[in-house]
Amino acid sequence: MAKHDDTLEAQIAQWRAYLRRRPAIRTADVEELEGHLRDQVTALVDAGLAADEAFLVAVKRMGSLDAVSREFAREHSERLWKQLVAAPESATDAERKASSVEVLVVFGLAAAAGLAVKLPELVGYAPLVDVDEELSPFYIRNMSFFVLPLLAAYFAWKRRLDRAGCVRLALAFSVAALVINVFPFTPDGHTTVLATLHLPIALWLAVGVAYAGGRWREGGGRMDFVRFSGELFIYFVLMALGGGVLTAFTIGAFAAIGADVEWFAQQWLLPCGAMGAIIVGAWLVEAKQSVVENMAPVLTRLFTPLFAAVLLTFLGTMIWTGSGINVEREVLIGFDLLLAVVLGLLLYAVSARDPHAPPDAFDALQLLLVASALVVDGVALAAIAGRISEFGFSPNRVAALGENLVLLVNLAWSAWLYARFLRGRGTFSALERWQTDYLPVYAVWAAFVVIVFPPLFGFM
Repeated sequence: MAKHDDTLEAQIAQWRAYLRRRPAIRTADVEELEGHLRDQVTALVDAGLAADEAFLVAVKRMGSLDAVSREFAREHSERLWKQLVAAPESATDAERKASSVEVLVVFGLAAAAGLAVKLPELVGYAPLVDVDEELSPFYIRNMSFFVLPLLAAYFAWKRRLDRAGCVRLALAFSVAALVINVFPFTPDGHTTVLATLHLPIALWLAVGVAYAGGRWREGGGRMDFVRFSGELFIYFVLMALGGGVLTAFTIGAFAAIGADVEWFAQQWLLPCGAMGAIIVGAWLVEAKQSVVENMAPVLTRLFTPLFAAVLLTFLGTMIWTGSGINVEREVLIGFDLLLAVVLGLLLYAVSARDPHAPPDAFDALQLLLVASALVVDGVALAAIAGRISEFGFSPNRVAALGENLVLLVNLAWSAWLYARFLRGRGTFSALERWQTDYLPVYAVWAAFVVIVFPPLFGFM
């Protein structure tokens, strides 16, 4: 009996820890909800259920924890806005101290990221922006290293990642830094551009390992990172808009008194602010996620029909005019970004959906979007294959071929799983597992392009 009691207490502890991460719910609220949960469990055990069965039934009866959080948010909206800038009133002294320490760590790392982007220039490298207002090639190749290792360090510290995990992360960033700086790249060469574009993708997945904190092998851990990535993007865009306004006012105010500070804004304020904003944005998402956790899904529902209409119109126009896709580097990058956005819309729709809910009209719209993207990807692959057969292999063509094949596999199987779900022959959870299981494929492919392509194509 003691073993069952220990198991039940462990389950309740996990439930309680999850509920406490909802900023809309105070400590007193958690205690009240836990009391109701325990009453339900006791009644069910008395009725003859095992302790673990009683726990699951009781949690189900209490409803979705996210629904509980939203209900509290509606009833206590003033509490949410206070929590944007301050610790909850019900926080203990230990919690307030931990929060203060985290703030110091975050802003210290943000300042370090801002200084890191200027450090190479201070030790003799070419300026970040040259006289022609173009970014230095050194900075273009190494931009990821000014902030992503620090972001990974923040999550490794917050998640208390073990020493082995920290060593693996440090090794991954070190190898990437050596490759991008030691390989004899041709300036403005094809493999140089490809490596520069793919490096942040591979390193972002390394940040994901730190974010998951030992849960990267679990689908839930990877899906949490997907949600975090979308919310961070939203935060960063909002901060960038605010930073642009701040910069414009700064330049205008000083210009009114005859002082030219445009050089300061260009060389210091914008680059340092951008690096620091990524760290601060990550902290805001992490600390205040429940206040804005529905922003990405809302945007998904807004843009899914728009992107589906664009893709269908594009396919219709292509059939009507008989025009093929122009296989140039900029065009291929644009198509790959479009398909990546479609996958992003699919991911966030999956992350926000109740897997047990029945299919609805939005699911059918999602399938239409995925099917349209699948056709576009097939057309692009045919154009790339034709170009390769006519002119031979090149770094850009092979990279485009590989990336579109990677996207094709994901889109094709996603369409199949979605169709099965809509027909009642499969579960939505299968689609969710497929998306999270496929995430490492992107990192592997990106790393392959960064490490293997340059020597394979003679660093051209």
